Amino acid sequence: MRTTPSRSRYHRPLKNSMLALFMSGCALAVTSCSGASDAPKSSPTPSNAQPTVSADPTETAKKDAIATYQSYWKEVEKLYADRSGKDTKLKQYAASAALKNVESDAKNAHDHNRIHIGQVTVGNPTVTDLDLNGKTPRATLSSCLDISRWEVVDANTKKPVSLPSNRLTKYVIQSQVERWPGGWRVIRDEPQGKRC
Repeated sequence: MRTTPSRSRYHRPLKNSMLALFMSGCALAVTSCSGASDAPKSSPTPSNAQPTVSADPTETAKKDAIATYQSYWKEVEKLYADRSGKDTKLKQYAASAALKNVESDAKNAHDHNRIHIGQVTVGNPTVTDLDLNGKTPRATLSSCLDISRWEVVDANTKKPVSLPSNRLTKYVIQSQVERWPGGWRVIRDEPQGKRC
């Protein structure tokens, strides 16, 4: 009587090599954790533990929009301080009218041999309106912009430029921020002409 060879004979080398691979992976995992034996053992999670609640999308959107707005002003500072305009990442935070206006105003200052040094403070940025359901999610922000420590100086001598004494240095500014595929962008930034 003719017998067929056992199938397990053909699969055994594969099984053995897979088992060896699995065991070496386990050994690697154990040896790569230095000091694992010194770490205290964690207690099992109680069966009645509450599941971790994910962050509220509305609050996350507000925080992201505000963070983008604050980063935008840091890049605006850099652009006004650098006549070459090469050290700024403004396009990561601004678009549309906001980007055009800032680039145009900075160029105008630089053409007149002026730069801005110091810093701008964005005080109490608050989301006053939020629409996450539209085609392009949008937030409206209101802030108190303080430019009192942002000084206009001659680019060569670094001497302060004379400015009107009655100009507002702390004022309310309203901004529109939109969430684009690459992240939030400031699209409009409008001083309200009101002291804060």
